[in-house]
Amino acid sequence: MADKSSSDQPVFDEWGFLEDPDLWNRDLALGIAAELDLPELTEDHWRIIDGLRDHYLTTGNLPAQQILCHELDLIPTCVTDLFGGPIEAWKVAGLPDPGEEARTYMANMEKDIVPLADDDSDGDE
Repeated sequence: MADKSSSDQPVFDEWGFLEDPDLWNRDLALGIAAELDLPELTEDHWRIIDGLRDHYLTTGNLPAQQILCHELDLIPTCVTDLFGGPIEAWKVAGLPDPGEEARTYMANMEKDIVPLADDDSDGDE
């Protein structure tokens, strides 16, 4: 972990969240993604990362996963599908610990995501 005395070095908390989101950059995101064993980040990954950062830096809150995916014209499970869950996406986006309640909410989101049925079915079995 980086030392807090160096203002240009990222510092991570005990949960692995970046303490100062202003120190985040795309290279750091790539390193975090590699640490989390995520695949190569695609354009959709970056859209989600940018959406998370924009929302958090504007409101101070995490967006609802399905709303973020809808706003980005992605499937409702885009965060889980691409990152494994909202906690991983939040970390790659370089955002600070959202707090115990939000961490629990995000962890539960990972368990509760149910893929939607294919839209090409005509109802016949």
